Amino acid sequence: MQTDSGHSRLLSLDAVSCIMAAIALWLVMQQGLLAALFSGLLVYSLVQLLAPMFGRRLVARRAQIVVVALLSVVIVAALIAAIWGAIAFFRSDAGSIPVLMKKLADILEASRSQIPAWLAAYVPVDAAALHDMLVGWLHQHAIEARTMGSIAGRVLAHILIGMIIGAMAALYDTTVTPSYRPLAAALHARVVVLHQAFRNVVFAQVRIAAINAVLTAVYLLLILPLAGVELPLRKTMVIITFVVGLLPVVGNLISNTILVVIGLSHSLGIAFASLLFLMGIHKLEYFLNARIIGQHINAHTWELLVAMLAMESLFGIPGVIAAPVFYAYLKQELSARGLV
Repeated sequence: MQTDSGHSRLLSLDAVSCIMAAIALWLVMQQGLLAALFSGLLVYSLVQLLAPMFGRRLVARRAQIVVVALLSVVIVAALIAAIWGAIAFFRSDAGSIPVLMKKLADILEASRSQIPAWLAAYVPVDAAALHDMLVGWLHQHAIEARTMGSIAGRVLAHILIGMIIGAMAALYDTTVTPSYRPLAAALHARVVVLHQAFRNVVFAQVRIAAINAVLTAVYLLLILPLAGVELPLRKTMVIITFVVGLLPVVGNLISNTILVVIGLSHSLGIAFASLLFLMGIHKLEYFLNARIIGQHINAHTWELLVAMLAMESLFGIPGVIAAPVFYAYLKQELSARGLV
């Protein structure tokens, strides 16, 4: 009887912790705290990954604390520098979104005679038409545009706070052996599973984005120049391919569209060749997804896409970003209980 009672108590605590975790994740999305959560998990994951490499020979606990603390500071500083560099790039002429859109509009206008008639009907007539289309979209989203500056500042603050919290949590978990009470232990188990899901998805997607960027660089900077073709925005495209490639499925659609339009600046044949190249990359990516992402979270591409569509309908763009990690977390929790 005591064994059955203890087992029931553990099941109750497990259920309570799962409900509390679900409520916490819903509040994260509802209150716009996704950037803080993900930045904290990223710093925590990097410290957990690198700390054993630097501290494995250290016996003294104080020395371990110093090493992990210094490592946390270096990681946070490196991430801040990376964010600053990304902001500087996208504010420069090479990476500015308005400048990029203007160049793409000029390319479409100049290459309109090469586009088949059935396709030309769906393409803006010239740069002014594309500008009018973008202005119309901005008018429809005027409220979001006006608040974008304040939102960006708040997101950056959340990222900084999240990284500090992640560094502190990593320092504690790496150097201290905690003793939790039953409910705290159950909640800690939920956090561990969430961290594993985040680490699996994000690190796998970084690998895929890096492979896509390298292949794109080979095509734009090596293969086409050897064939006597010099396309504009080549280095910018490599960076954009990596950045948007961090977002599963959707990122490829963005980079693919830009690359095909840039190909039109030379000829319709180069645009078609770029499309064939992208199709080849996508065939390769199916194997990469199956091996890298599928191997880590046991999920197919269509599952992630459905999760992204569902989360986008509930929370907008942040939902698209959160969907792969949250879906991986949900699937891991259900799999651990033998439910899926």
